[in-house]
Amino acid sequence: MNSFQFLVALTASFGGLLFGYEVGVMNVVLVMDAFRIFFKFHHWNGDGLDEKGQPTKDVANMMYRDLKEADNKATLEGLITSSFVLGALCGALMATYLGEKYGRQRTIMIGACIFTCGAVIQGLSARSWVMIAVGRLITGLSIGCNGVLCPTYISEVAPAKIRGTLSSCYQLMTTFGIIVAAVINSIVWYYTNVKPEGLGKTRSNIWEEVSNFEWRFALLFQVVPGLGLALLMCFLPKSPRWLCSKDRDEEAVEVLAKLNATSTSDELVQSELKAIQEDVAATRAAGSSSFGELFSPVIRRRTFITFLMQLFQQWTGINVIMYYQSQIYNEIGFTKFMSTVVLPIINNFVNFISTFPGMWGIERLGRKTLLVIGSLMMMVFHISTWAFSTQTSKGKTWQYLAVASIFLMVFSFAWTWGPVPWVYQAEVFPLRVRVKGSAVGTVSNFLNNWIIAFVGPALMKAWSTKTFLLFAAACLLAWVYSQFYVIECKGVSIDEMDAKMAGKA
Repeated sequence: MNSFQFLVALTASFGGLLFGYEVGVMNVVLVMDAFRIFFKFHHWNGDGLDEKGQPTKDVANMMYRDLKEADNKATLEGLITSSFVLGALCGALMATYLGEKYGRQRTIMIGACIFTCGAVIQGLSARSWVMIAVGRLITGLSIGCNGVLCPTYISEVAPAKIRGTLSSCYQLMTTFGIIVAAVINSIVWYYTNVKPEGLGKTRSNIWEEVSNFEWRFALLFQVVPGLGLALLMCFLPKSPRWLCSKDRDEEAVEVLAKLNATSTSDELVQSELKAIQEDVAATRAAGSSSFGELFSPVIRRRTFITFLMQLFQQWTGINVIMYYQSQIYNEIGFTKFMSTVVLPIINNFVNFISTFPGMWGIERLGRKTLLVIGSLMMMVFHISTWAFSTQTSKGKTWQYLAVASIFLMVFSFAWTWGPVPWVYQAEVFPLRVRVKGSAVGTVSNFLNNWIIAFVGPALMKAWSTKTFLLFAAACLLAWVYSQFYVIECKGVSIDEMDAKMAGKA
């Protein structure tokens, strides 16, 4: 492993940073007063709340606006949040064609530019949920496309012995993006939502806008990482495997030499080139690939494993927590400041730090072992979150125990089910159908993510913290799947995978 290989993998992983920022920013934006009033989730007549969130008529004690929820709040919230995931679903399907025609590196760069355009549309949105939903759908196209290609690109430039660790960089940067969004936008929320102007003054028009700087800044800031990724990708090499598939072997050997910090005549470079050429030749001998081939006897088991792995990843409930955590903490009984600023930042930091044990364990313990351990841990902590939340009226101790359970659930996810599905889908398919196979996994991820994002607000409104029991049941099913169906692929090269899974379905 040399510094250039690490730089290539890290830069490509910035696609995860875009994903993470998009997830993290919405948690805070959804509880910004200006955003809620602008899109008519809530209205405000001028009344205020005290520090503990209780209504008060004493202007001196007023800290926050006392917003009244509109009847269609849960529906609009679900539409705006889930439109991003719907775009990601379409982007994952586009990745198959674009990744094979134009290459992984160039398509990732284009995806970053598309992300930037979507961010601008969101930040400049008119007073209609349609425009911001379209903007989020466009950013989703980028995230879905890069969600397929970034891990694939990394796996094709990384040495086999540390391929899993480097592929985990995508998940690491996703969690880092969530932290960046939480910190920046929590600071913005604090300075614009604590003791705002107009508290205690009766408003004749309850739907009248307040200053929209806070949420416009939060969404437009996405332009920075979007342009950053596009610029950085200009300096990265094309995938040597893709170059060979396009009969550009001379370019491929130069890239391999650069990745290995040696000359084109080096034995290691020539050996890697020969292995790639043989794989490409075998792929061509079998003819052009199709999605139907993913269900052939040789490939179908890994297709089912990949699809179900991404499905269960979403039904662990992680994104209900990440999208709506401020509202969950408020439901448990914490103040606005704690729910919006302190607890989300702590939780997102736990999410980020917990990814590092996963990068270690994915090579030493194996992919399957992490899935088995993680599903059991998450099930336990979902149940404990629900149990503690039923006792919060008895004192703050129970509130903090409920939040601790949420943090432990996030920890359990971040080092197991967070990185493993992305690493697994990038390494189990042969070159011939690699992008298509990875797309199936990513489509499964975003399809189920969309369902979760859309129904999440309604579930929390109808079931409150009983929703955690639903996710506990899903984690139990995920354990059964991991224990009895998943095939371990730790230490197995991409080109040896056929022999291990052929004919098993």
